[in-house]
Amino acid sequence: MALAGSDVIGQAKTGTGKTLGFGIPVLQRVVTQADVEAGRATAVPGKSPQALVVVPTRELCVQVTNDLQGAGKMRSVRVLAVYGGRAYEPQVEALRKGVEVVVGTPGRLLDLAGQGHLDISQVRMLVLDEADEMLDLGFLPDVEKIVDRLPARRQTMLFSATMPGQIITLARRYMSRPTHIRASAPDDQGTTVASVSQHVYRAHAMDKPEMLSRILQANGRGLAMVFCRTKRTCADLAEGLSERGFAAAAVHGDLGQGAREQALRAFRNGKVDVLVATDVAARGIDVDGVTHVVNYQCPEDEKTYLHRIGRTGRAGASGTAVTLVDWEDMPRWGLINKALELPFPEPPETYSTSAHLFTELQIPESATGVLPRAERTRAGLDAEVVEDLGETGGKGGRGRGKAGSTSSRGRSGSRSGPETAEAPAEPSRRRAPGSRRRRRLNDGTEPAAAATAVAVVETVADAAVAAPVNPSTDPFAVPAQAPKRTRTRRKPAAEAEAPAETVAPVADGDAEAPKRTRTRRKPAAEAEAPAETAAPVAEAAAEGDAEAPRRRRRRRRPAGEGAAEAAE
Repeated sequence: MALAGSDVIGQAKTGTGKTLGFGIPVLQRVVTQADVEAGRATAVPGKSPQALVVVPTRELCVQVTNDLQGAGKMRSVRVLAVYGGRAYEPQVEALRKGVEVVVGTPGRLLDLAGQGHLDISQVRMLVLDEADEMLDLGFLPDVEKIVDRLPARRQTMLFSATMPGQIITLARRYMSRPTHIRASAPDDQGTTVASVSQHVYRAHAMDKPEMLSRILQANGRGLAMVFCRTKRTCADLAEGLSERGFAAAAVHGDLGQGAREQALRAFRNGKVDVLVATDVAARGIDVDGVTHVVNYQCPEDEKTYLHRIGRTGRAGASGTAVTLVDWEDMPRWGLINKALELPFPEPPETYSTSAHLFTELQIPESATGVLPRAERTRAGLDAEVVEDLGETGGKGGRGRGKAGSTSSRGRSGSRSGPETAEAPAEPSRRRAPGSRRRRRLNDGTEPAAAATAVAVVETVADAAVAAPVNPSTDPFAVPAQAPKRTRTRRKPAAEAEAPAETVAPVADGDAEAPKRTRTRRKPAAEAEAPAETAAPVAEAAAEGDAEAPRRRRRRRRPAGEGAAEAAE
């Protein structure tokens, strides 16, 4: 039906070949240069893509591209993967040369189409792979924008293992008389694949690492995938398994695209046999030899459960799926069990030393929480080279564990590094009561003459106070706090307005700060030159190395004294 050009909604269980279900019709219907040379077509439509495949995740984009390239090798079909995390320039250059099929994620497809690099006006075939996952990830508005840019006359195919009601609504809106096809084996009537052996245990969160270490030592285990709900748990678990001797790698959203592809390549090549991942790797990832899937944390819903355990038992092979359910996740698991009609309403309470765990999963009795050194034969993640993808911004490589690098600040927020680690402890900066803070220069030196001159100027500035405000004459004035005064003798009434000499010259030499001297009041004629009093002190301070003079103790001025002097 797809080869005839009809719109198709394909629904089948995971691992049954949905990628080639739409891939073969797409590769067969595109026109290449080889078709023109062989006389099967008159002309190539152009350099614009003729088919567009939209997928929800980057990992699925890479896998679908590899499958289509392998299947279309004999027809010389050019297939391009377009997804985020990579540099724009190679993708733009490939589009400029011309391609027949583009496989991409919604975000990068919209970016390239908006910039004018991707022309989708000639697309004759549209495929939405894992459409329900696009709905869950919030890609539905982007998908609608992409569909609105496509020609009205086209073939639309939608494939997924699960079909919620919103996806059916989307199909009715953008498809023309689609045919809904459900494919399954005659003897496989359940919602899950019959070749997958399922085990569910109620486990304690603190005992899960020990249980997982023993499950990974089961007889006949090949490659294994461990799924977590959160990125932090994924990174911590991968690091913990590596410390226990397992060749483990992590795949989650906080890693850069280069680190994620490095982990998947190492897993496919056998350098790593345990892949710890979030649900970004639960869709469409097809790796040969995966025998065990472990749900380290209970999945969110029944669709996630189906896609997780679908990573094993693919293409007719057998596999084992183990789910560890916490006590607080029992209500969620009850809903999943009821929706899928599974026979595990009350999982048995299980620990790492439980006998039935060893019996059901065929774990040797000698298995412990650490992998024996004789069985550590994998090369590990470090043996796989990280490809330089020219990553564009994002969180590039900020993961934890070997695939990422931790931040320069620890969890407490303190700096780390050789400079701060070897620096001596800085002395306390708290001053004793009544002590004076000395000013330092940029180079850390403290010349005595400069400090003395600065101190004298500050003392003179403190002594020059403004005339008090008389509240009786100015009703809007706010009475300020009276400044401190030096202790001097009472001056006669004739000399009331003459300022006092409050600063005495500093003696030469290395003597301490001079004592305060009681000086006479200036005559009225000298009252207007108070700034000259600091000159001899500054000159004397510049000649010697005396320390800064101490501040004078001044008694607090009574509130009514200023008004009384003004009245005199």
